[in-house]
This record gives sequence, C-alpha cells and structure tokens, in this order.
Amino acid sequence: MSTAPRPRTTTRDPEDLTRRLTAWLAPRLPGARVSGVTVPAANGMSSETLLFDLDHPGPGSPGLPAAPERGTAPASCALRLAADPAAYTIFPRYDMPRQYRTMRLVADRTDLPVPRTLWLEEDPAHLGAPFFVMARAAGRVPPDVMPYTYEGNWLHDATDAERDRLEAASVSVLARLHDQLPAESAEFLALPGTGSPLRRHVDAQHAYYTWVVDGLTRSPLIERGFAWLADHWPQDADSTVLSWGDARIGNIVYDGFEPAAILDWEMAAPGPRELDLGWMIYLHRFFQDLAERDGQRGLPDLLCRDRVESRYAALTGHRPRAMEFHTLYAALRHAIVMLRVAYRQVHFGEVPVPDDPDGLILHRDTLEAMLAGRYW
Repeated sequence: MSTAPRPRTTTRDPEDLTRRLTAWLAPRLPGARVSGVTVPAANGMSSETLLFDLDHPGPGSPGLPAAPERGTAPASCALRLAADPAAYTIFPRYDMPRQYRTMRLVADRTDLPVPRTLWLEEDPAHLGAPFFVMARAAGRVPPDVMPYTYEGNWLHDATDAERDRLEAASVSVLARLHDQLPAESAEFLALPGTGSPLRRHVDAQHAYYTWVVDGLTRSPLIERGFAWLADHWPQDADSTVLSWGDARIGNIVYDGFEPAAILDWEMAAPGPRELDLGWMIYLHRFFQDLAERDGQRGLPDLLCRDRVESRYAALTGHRPRAMEFHTLYAALRHAIVMLRVAYRQVHFGEVPVPDDPDGLILHRDTLEAMLAGRYW
C-alpha cells in the first residue's frame, strides 16, 4: 500500500487563524469564542477548510444579536477559506462569493442537503483571504487520503447492501440537482467565451491547463487528450443544467449511508448532465485503480458505469449520452489538477523535477488507455 505523506497545501498557522477568526467574530457574535480548530486530514487539496467549535452565549442571552442571516449560529462550524497564495495554489482564482451564492441558490431551489451558510467575508485583511462560514454537518465522508477504496475505512468495511444504498442515494443527488435547478437559474455561473456551455467548459479547462504549465514543460499526454476531444465532439446536449462540478462521493457527508450535506461547489457551472455523471464515475475509478495498483481488491462493484447511467436514467428519464467523451474529459480534467498538485510538490521540495512531465500524472496509464479505446 502507498504510504506517501499528504502533500503540503498551506503555509498558514492554525493557531494564528484561530486568534484572527475569534477577533473577526467579536462584533458579529459578541461573547463568541472559537475553539477546537482542526483541518480535515483526509479530504481537500484546493481551498482550505477549517472545522471549529463556536462557543457563544446562545439564544436569549443578554446582548446576543439577531441570528446570522439564517437561524441561530450552530455549535459546530466549518470555514471555507480561499487557498493560501503563498502555497502554490491549485487554481488561479478563488471566488468565494461565487461559491457562497451557489450554495444559497441550491439550498433555496432544491431539496438537497446543503450546509447552512452563515457569513461571507470578502475582505482578505482578516484571515489573509476571503472566506465564508457555514454550519458543520454531522456524519462521515469517504476519505481521499488514504482513499476509501483501500482497506480499513468505514466505506470499505460496509456491506454490499450498504454501499449499494450509498450509491443509489448519491446518484439521486445528481438527478435531483439537474431536474430541480435549471441552468437559467444560475446565470452568474456562466463561463466566459462563446458557443455551447460544453464548448465554454472545455475552453476554460484548456485555459487552466495553459496556466498550469506556464513557464514549465508542457504535457504531451494532456495535449493529446484535448485533440481527442476535438475529434470526438458530441452533438450539443438536449438540455443544459447546473453542473455541481466536483460531483463525487468524497464531497458528500453521509449520515449512515444517506447524504447529509453536499460540499465543494467551487467548480459549479452550466453544462450538460453528463459532466457530473462522467466525473462521479471516473473519480471512483481513479481511486479504484490506485487500490488495484497497490495490490488491493478495492471496491470494484461500487459506482459501476453502466449501473450509474441506468439509475440516473430511471430517475430523470434522460439516457446519458456520449459517455466515452465525458469520462475521458473527466480523466483529462483530473490530469490537469494532478499535474498542478505535483508541481506544487516540486515547489515545496517534496518530489524532484521530473524528466517526463507526464510521469507526474498518477493516472497516466488510465488516460492513455482511454485515448486508445481500451479502458472500459
């Protein structure tokens, strides 16, 4: 089993953040005190998430102001902080108001369990970057480190029936989001450029890739991937929906095996339904392939492509189309992120500069197999 340490993601000091967060809360919730600040150890490589307890006088106490935006402040909170600009950020821009507004929209227009948003702070002076605070959902998240496909975590140790229940509920999340929230409800999420939402999405990913390799060696594999997309472009989707963007079970908090909170909306954008389906299917395969590479059985019966597509079609009446395109596109998007993550490790001296940049892509073999038509 791979036991490589978790890559560094920040240069910030949690104790300093605790002090500064307490000071920021003082005029908003007099008497409040932040304690128990922790950083999730098993998930998250982009924006920073801090979990903390909020000790405060409580409703009805003298001097307590009106509840923050929606209801009373909870005892357990999570803070979403734009990535540390000194830590070789994964993305070029972190639009916290956009994420905050997206979560509010999904909470208002759907029945999905989105964490209750409490405060948005756009001034970077307080914590070094914009951030927002939300209620923390109780439950369990399938871990990324070590991946949930490896032995020794709650999802791997669950029964087949329990995992099937989790899969069905997770596919239902996508179906409900796509059916309940049409893209026109979220025009502020439209990506720049011209053409269809899918064209804009792919163009934005190519611009992201160009930013990742600026001043560095370009990736022949990723560039072959973009050429493949151009040669296999699907017909325009018959419907455009709000795509969650980072649609995977590692971004869901589960109460038992049912979704209790849907997290991480920073990549939300209009697009075809298959964007989310391809991402959910492929990201599981990424972790499954890692487990098999390390000699483990993993969870080969979870989130199988055919079953996910069938379940989604039964829930929505929409039969997923061009899934070869969308699963490869998901693998390509993930390759760009992984290349940036790897270059951050190079930046911090955690890995040497490679002779072959494609060697930095963990799922290189998978992407090459997809391009050759021999993966699925």
